[in-house]
Amino acid sequence: MGGQRETDDGSGADAALLRAVAQGDAAAMTALYDRHAGWLHARLTRRCADAELVREVLQDTFVTVWRSAAGHRGQEAGGWLWTIAARRLVDARRAQERVVRVTGPLPEQESAGRYEPVAAPSAEDRVLAGLEYGDVGTALDRISPELREVLRATVVDGLSTREAARLLGIPEGTVKSRARRARAELREALDRLNPSPLGGTA
Repeated sequence: MGGQRETDDGSGADAALLRAVAQGDAAAMTALYDRHAGWLHARLTRRCADAELVREVLQDTFVTVWRSAAGHRGQEAGGWLWTIAARRLVDARRAQERVVRVTGPLPEQESAGRYEPVAAPSAEDRVLAGLEYGDVGTALDRISPELREVLRATVVDGLSTREAARLLGIPEGTVKSRARRARAELREALDRLNPSPLGGTA
């Protein structure tokens, strides 16, 4: 049934569909879309109030799946699809915020009430926006790979501890402990990149 969340009993069917998609089977792509588009749309909507942006992200997600199905390594299809969708949403929000910072909100968007205030991103959104740019991206590259992938899954992809555990194939407790260590290592790496100016002043 389309619109259902990812299900454990459909993993074999999803894997078969993804193999067919990787070979260019458009019917398999349609079937995969029907199985997963509904819950992906619902979940994206919970994270973003802009209906048009959600539609664009959902479309971009399945375009990415079409192009990269061969890269699926047998992990649960639902977790893999959500990882792609969450990253596309982060990318879209970054682009949206850059436009607002440079040009200010567009009048027609303000008057239509389409946007909730994107000019004031949350603290987490500001962190996400820095993950591929500047010192935060550099610091992220310097932490241990196994810690970095947990941070990307839980912060960048917005996955819950349980979902990240399933996606990465590790216990939930390991996700939590690695997330704590990842944040500590990231802070240390940032401190090395940007020593506090207060440290050397009277």
